[in-house]
Amino acid sequence: QRVIRTTDRLLGLFGDRRDDDDDEGQQRDESSTWMVPAQMLIDKATDDPQRSISFSIFMAFCGAMLGPFLDSYHSLFGVLAYDTPLTFPILGSGGDILQCVTTYWVPPLFGLAGFLIGWLYIWLDEVFDVEDVVAPPKVLLGIAFFTLQYWLSGVLYANGVDRSSILSIMSALAAFGFYALDGTWSGFLTSTATALGGPLIEVGLISSLPPDIGYHYTDSGELGFFPLWILPVYFLGGPANGNLARAFWDRLGGGENSQGKNSQDRVIPCDVCNGTRVTSCPNCDGQGSYVTYGERVRCTACRGKGVVICRSCFNDYGDIDASDIEAVRRF
Repeated sequence: QRVIRTTDRLLGLFGDRRDDDDDEGQQRDESSTWMVPAQMLIDKATDDPQRSISFSIFMAFCGAMLGPFLDSYHSLFGVLAYDTPLTFPILGSGGDILQCVTTYWVPPLFGLAGFLIGWLYIWLDEVFDVEDVVAPPKVLLGIAFFTLQYWLSGVLYANGVDRSSILSIMSALAAFGFYALDGTWSGFLTSTATALGGPLIEVGLISSLPPDIGYHYTDSGELGFFPLWILPVYFLGGPANGNLARAFWDRLGGGENSQGKNSQDRVIPCDVCNGTRVTSCPNCDGQGSYVTYGERVRCTACRGKGVVICRSCFNDYGDIDASDIEAVRRF
């Protein structure tokens, strides 16, 4: 049922529903289809401003706290070196057992990364109709596995393992971690964007930062900036941050995804929806969007999902207040 709903939704988001005899109007329609997912992000962020602000702060804070700690593994094992390092003891007298080596602009940069990855997950989950309820143990497992990969990459490098071997090991860990911890299209796209965007940002930093605040990789790698095994390390940061984002978003919304999942576990026979609790949206014919005046717009009746709650069995479940329109729409 999820596959069918997701397929129908994507067809509604990116497909042409109606023929337009006017060539100019058709071009406007094709270009405006891409505005529907963007509008979904805007609606997601503005539906509950307090929730969005709290979520943004939480994700930025977690990124700023965890990022420098992970990055420190690469500093301690000689993967990279800061021109003006900042050292903070963690374990032992003066940090002789474990210390954090970073620089002052690293925490805000990782905070921004946490913010962006978190919102990409929430947005693409909406686009692909993913309602993944992530339990705290899974969130912690994802962060721990990502930490292990980060640490292991530094250990392998410090022990003289060649680039190709490290790339193979990191790629295998990234693939396994993604499959075990996520496995969604929204997660794959976000992780891929992270694996490509992160290194590109590093190219810009290495090329543009002044010598007194810059950094460099001790092995400039295949492209002259860093070894390619950095990419799968970035990739696994997607599920680690993404599941944290999903958990935060759900909790800040009062656990709406958990409640929705629990109610969907209970199936009441219905001749109209076959127990799915949703029917095709009559306003957009189940497409999630429609064309008006030569422009494709997002359907406000179903909020771009292409489905609405089934009225025939709505009262049989009794888990949603019929007067709470926003709760009905969220479901």
